[in-house]
Amino acid sequence: MIELDDYIRLIPDFPKPGVIFKDITTLLADKEASAFCLEKLLELVGDKPIDKVVGIESRGFFFGMLLAQQLNAGFVPVRKPGKLPAATLKEPYQLEYGMDVLEIHEDAITKGERILIHDDVLATGGTARAACNLVEKLGGTIVQCNFIMELMFLDGRQKLRKYEIGTVLQY
Repeated sequence: MIELDDYIRLIPDFPKPGVIFKDITTLLADKEASAFCLEKLLELVGDKPIDKVVGIESRGFFFGMLLAQQLNAGFVPVRKPGKLPAATLKEPYQLEYGMDVLEIHEDAITKGERILIHDDVLATGGTARAACNLVEKLGGTIVQCNFIMELMFLDGRQKLRKYEIGTVLQY
């Protein structure tokens, strides 16, 4: 049995003093641990039908695309401003200090499509909430917000309380 927590590297004082960053690159580098993580993420979804997986830039792309393949679904990237080439919708969201913006292609999701939102970590919930807002503006139905890990002390679930949330690891 693989303990996924053993594959999360802790980086003190990154990206700023006092923060202990949970790095998934060590998980990605191990083929057995990555495969096991994918299995666990798929178990969170269960037998819910999914039309598209929305992966949040950039670490949400790693498993987001794998989830889409396994679920026989399309993949939609949600990105920082200026990274998508066609017409986009924009959604601002609050950071700890300031604001940021996410974008999605205007034609990425059609009304009624069932959407799985995926990212590596649920922290404050702002980024995931912005992605949910974009999906709903396009008419998609969010089936689940799905994460490798959740930093429970930051209470990100509060911003996502109207959605089903699945996490593999909790800290």
